[in-house]
Parts: sequence; structure tokens; C-alpha cells
Amino acid sequence: MDYVSALVPPVVMAVFFIGVIRVIVKTQGGANKAKEDAAVDAALARTQSARQASAGTDA
Repeated sequence: MDYVSALVPPVVMAVFFIGVIRVIVKTQGGANKAKEDAAVDAALARTQSARQASAGTDA
């Protein structure tokens, strides 16, 4: 029975990992893709403007 207890954790982890990968693949794109892309673009724009503002005050 030692071999069963040795194999259970890797099998459980493999099943969990496959489930996580399936969820990630399924949630790519779809209806929320434009909203997520807009949020990332807005965050990048804020970072860019903050860098430019701090560079302008340092000079």
C-alpha cells in the first residue's frame, strides 16, 4: 500500500494542474477580452504619464 500513498499526491496535483490550465484557456478571449484589454491599456497609460511627470520634475 506504500506505492498507493506515494502516487496519490502527484496524481492529485496533476489533475488540479490540468483543471487550472483548462480554466485559463477557456477564459482567454470572449466577452470580457475588450474590457480586460482596456483596463491594461489604462494602467499602462497611467504608468507612462507618471514616469513622464516625474522625469519632467527631475530635470
